Amino acid sequence: VRFLVAGALMYAWLRIRGASAPTLVQWRSGAISGTLLLVGGNGAVVVAEQWVPSGLVALIVATVPMWMVLLDARFGSGNRPSSRATMGLMIGFLGVGVLAGSPGVGAGGREEFLGASLVLVGSISWAIGSLVSRYVENPPRPAMLVATQMLSGGAIFTLLSLASGELVGFSLLDVSQRSWWALLYLIIAGAIVGYAAYVWLLTVVLPSRVATYAYVNPVVALFLGWALADEPLIPRSMLAAAIILASVVVITTDSVQDQRGKPSDSIDL
Repeated sequence: VRFLVAGALMYAWLRIRGASAPTLVQWRSGAISGTLLLVGGNGAVVVAEQWVPSGLVALIVATVPMWMVLLDARFGSGNRPSSRATMGLMIGFLGVGVLAGSPGVGAGGREEFLGASLVLVGSISWAIGSLVSRYVENPPRPAMLVATQMLSGGAIFTLLSLASGELVGFSLLDVSQRSWWALLYLIIAGAIVGYAAYVWLLTVVLPSRVATYAYVNPVVALFLGWALADEPLIPRSMLAAAIILASVVVITTDSVQDQRGKPSDSIDL
């Protein structure tokens, strides 16, 4: 729902601002990348978290940077990552491993194994979708690409929900006020701001740099849990956060320049 609403709002706003409608080829590109990112990537994690511990999910999702760099080198730019970027990726994965490590992880049996496999497939899907967003024919405005992706991905999510029977017995009257506020936050902060920023970065920054989000997210969640939910900060978590932040510094200070040119100043809305 959040992607469908956010995509509709962005598309309407851009058309009002005078942006041209995407061509059929651009719609197709947006639909493919949006499906890979939102349905394949996000959807796999949502389903798998029913059986897989969040620590293990975070560890598997942390393979996204590796997949992005390897697939970009093989099928995208053809450029191998620098030794500095490779070192940064390895440090980041180590940090997430330290953060995710906890008793009981990996002891869930067959269901956990299948769920973990689904997360891995979703991580690869997210990496492929990210690279598709970078290299295929897209609308002139990155924001319009975001709109086409969210509309396409949101529509497929809706169809899957209907097919799986999730809406049977559902009533808007049963939705709490807190849930409505949470949905509004996800639409604005998660989709229109966060996801749009990610897709824009894909068009202007090296994949190895964009992919550092997969390392930073668990650290942000860690400190938000401490600040908002009184969750304890243990020495292991602090060590992991320091390792992850060090990896981000190593990657983002890599002197290798993006062959596609300098980033633009802002996303054109």
